[in-house]
Amino acid sequence: MKKIGIVLLVAAVVLMMGSCGNKTQKVPFDNGDSLNMVVDSTLYGICGEGTSMNMLQMITDTGDTLMLDISNAKEKDKVFGGLQVGDRMAVMPNDAKTVAKMVINQTTLLGNWVMPNPIDGSDEVGISIKEGGVAESIDQSSIIYRTWRLSSGRLEIVLVRDGASDVEEMSVYDIVKLTADSLVYKDEEETFEYGRQKPKETYGEDVKLEDSSYDDFKM
Repeated sequence: MKKIGIVLLVAAVVLMMGSCGNKTQKVPFDNGDSLNMVVDSTLYGICGEGTSMNMLQMITDTGDTLMLDISNAKEKDKVFGGLQVGDRMAVMPNDAKTVAKMVINQTTLLGNWVMPNPIDGSDEVGISIKEGGVAESIDQSSIIYRTWRLSSGRLEIVLVRDGASDVEEMSVYDIVKLTADSLVYKDEEETFEYGRQKPKETYGEDVKLEDSSYDDFKM
C-alpha cells in the first residue's frame, strides 16, 4: 500500500510540473531586455558593423551574431526606420534565421510624433514613444497613452480613454512607414500619419544688445 501511495504522489508531482512548464508567460513590453520573450517570434538586438546594403548583421539579446538577408524585405518595403550601426532593431526572421522578413528600427521609432488636431487643426496632438515601453499623450486629454511594444512585427499600444474609468485597452497597428521624420501606422479602421515634433522656436532669448557709448549720442 505504501508503494502505491508513493507512486501516486510522484505521478501527481510530475503532472503538476508538466502543467507549469506548459504555461506561456507573455512579457508585457519589450524594455530592451527580451531574454524572457517566449511568445513573440521577433528577434531583438543591435545593428552590427557588418551591416551592408542587403545584409543586416544583428547582435541579438541572447548574444548571437546573425547575418540576415534583407533584400526581399527591402523590395516589399518592409524595412522601417533605416539601418544604423548601434541602433536597436526588431526583426521578423524566417525559421532558419537567415532571412529577415521585416525589419523595424526601434531607435528611429522613439520620439515625439504629432499630427494636426483632427477636431479643428488649431494645434498638434500626438504620442510620445519612449524607451522602456513607456508611451505618453502629447497635448490631448481624451486619450491617455501608457505603454507600447513591438510584437510579431506589429505595434501594440495600451491606452485609457477619457471617461472609461481607467479601463485599459490595447490597440494593435501595422506600421506603414517609418523614417527619421515620418511615422504612419494603421488598423482595420484608421490610418494615423505623424511627423516628428520639432522643437518650439524661442524668440528674443539669444538677442544681445550692445552697451551704449558716448559716440551714440554725438550730433
